[in-house]
Amino acid sequence: MTSNETRETSAPADSAPAAPRWAAALSGLEYKQLVGADGMATLEVAREQLHALLAALKRAGFAQCTLVSAVDHYPKAPRFALTHQLLSLEHNERIRVRCWLREGDEHAPSCADLWPGANWSERECFDMFGIRFDAHPDLRRLLLPQGYDHHPLRKEFPHAGIEPDRLYRQWDKQRRAGWNAEEGATR
Repeated sequence: MTSNETRETSAPADSAPAAPRWAAALSGLEYKQLVGADGMATLEVAREQLHALLAALKRAGFAQCTLVSAVDHYPKAPRFALTHQLLSLEHNERIRVRCWLREGDEHAPSCADLWPGANWSERECFDMFGIRFDAHPDLRRLLLPQGYDHHPLRKEFPHAGIEPDRLYRQWDKQRRAGWNAEEGATR
C-alpha cells in the first residue's frame, strides 16, 4: 500500500469498534469511512452529499478547513479525487473528506460559506486542476494569469509548459505601457 492509499476499516464480527466522536453528527448521510495510510480518518462521499457532510462536520467541532486540493488519477475514471482536510482544535482531531469527480464534470459545492478561509484553497484548486466550485464568492485564478487556458497540475499538462512566454510578454507589455522610465514610476 502506498502512502496515499486508504484501506477500509473492519473489525471482527464479535467486537464492534467504538464509533468516532463525530459519527452521530453524520447520521442520515451516506459516506464510506476509510483509514488513510497515515492513520487519519477519511470519509468518501458523493458530490451530492459533500456540502451536507462538511456542514455536519463543522457542527461536530471541526472549526477549520486546512486544505482543499485534488489529485489527478488520469487516465483512470473517476479522474479527480477532491480532498478536504478539517481540523478540530477543541478535540485535537483531523479528518479527511474525499469526493470523486469524473472528467468533463469537474465541479463540486463550495465550502467557503462554512469556512471563509477555504476560499483561497478552492481558488488554487480551480487554478491548478480546473475544478469549479459551485456558489463560490469569487472563483477566478489565483496563481496564473486570468487568460491562461490550462491547468498545470493535470496529468496531460506538458512538463515544458504551454507557450510559457506568451502570457508573460503580454502582461509585461501592459505593465510597461504606464511606465515612465525617466521618472522611474508609473503615471
